[in-house]
Amino acid sequence: MPQLPRDTTADLTADDIARYSRQLVLPEFGFDGQRRLAGARVLVVGAGGLGSPALLYLAAAGIGTIGIVDSDTVELSNLHRQVIHDTAAVGTEKTTSAAAAVARLNPGVTVVTHQLRLDATTVDEVVGGYDVVLDGTDNFPTRYLVNDACASAGIPLVWASVLGFSAQVAVFWPAVPGGVQLRDLFPVPPAAGTVPSCAEAGVIGAVCGQVGSIMAGEAIKLITGTGRPLLGRVLVIDALDGRWDEVPLLPSTRPAPDEQPAATCKVAPSATAAGRPEEFGDDVFLLDVREPGEFAGAHLPGSANIPLARLLAADHDPLPSGTILVVCRSGRRAEVAAASLQARGLADVRVLEGGLLGHGLL
Repeated sequence: MPQLPRDTTADLTADDIARYSRQLVLPEFGFDGQRRLAGARVLVVGAGGLGSPALLYLAAAGIGTIGIVDSDTVELSNLHRQVIHDTAAVGTEKTTSAAAAVARLNPGVTVVTHQLRLDATTVDEVVGGYDVVLDGTDNFPTRYLVNDACASAGIPLVWASVLGFSAQVAVFWPAVPGGVQLRDLFPVPPAAGTVPSCAEAGVIGAVCGQVGSIMAGEAIKLITGTGRPLLGRVLVIDALDGRWDEVPLLPSTRPAPDEQPAATCKVAPSATAAGRPEEFGDDVFLLDVREPGEFAGAHLPGSANIPLARLLAADHDPLPSGTILVVCRSGRRAEVAAASLQARGLADVRVLEGGLLGHGLL
């Protein structure tokens, strides 16, 4: 697996040996692995739903230095998923609350707090001081900002996204052979307002716990050199259906400037009228890749529903060989679905540009 610079000079005390004994007995880990953790510096961007479990497990594992970036304060609505905070912390800075929780769990960890919102003027300096970065943010501008900074600095990035009952996790590290980055998965951020936030669409706290724990595990693997990281693979979780699948991701999936994305097709707003839209004949297969709850709320007449996670896992009946028009809320999930279908050899796959929302169909 790719190698990180690793500090193995840390001394382990008798208390350390007792605290980490269940890790030390692992043949793939041992004392060398524990020393590597003690010498590592890990940055967690966002002390929220993903950052909370990740921070707790990184601290429990014995990461020597943990950085925490956040600009928000704890709110009551955070507590169902942001388990590093408690009711008494409501109204306090998330970095302060998270740092206190880490200190209670493992006082041997050095915590560095960055009470700020990362921007173009601060991101390189903050990110550059760490060996591994975990992205637990909840907005697209910061996700791309952190990705680009890590890619430029050659730092591995453990990335995840969660919404409702669904999540995706991957490791981005374009500096190594075969390494990928966020822009290989999603070349550009979606337009503002086209993708619902957790506040709008909801999220299950336990799913955040699963995903944050996976992120911590990926960081530990990268630091210690054990196992196979999620590099070149996207883990797709459908907690509602109890499915974990993975999708391969290659650098070539990021279109070159002279390459064209999947064909797009626009539909007039009048397509909400009863019956099948006139623009699509009976030979066009309408494929809606939203979640079943979204589909039940509103959809184009005659469309079939296969959620994106199931589509990527090929867990569905065979699709027709003719023209397929993929639709979703904003067009972003449809683009991922179309790329996957084209990679499977389906030639005539199109995307409803801007999604149902962009055409006033929701």
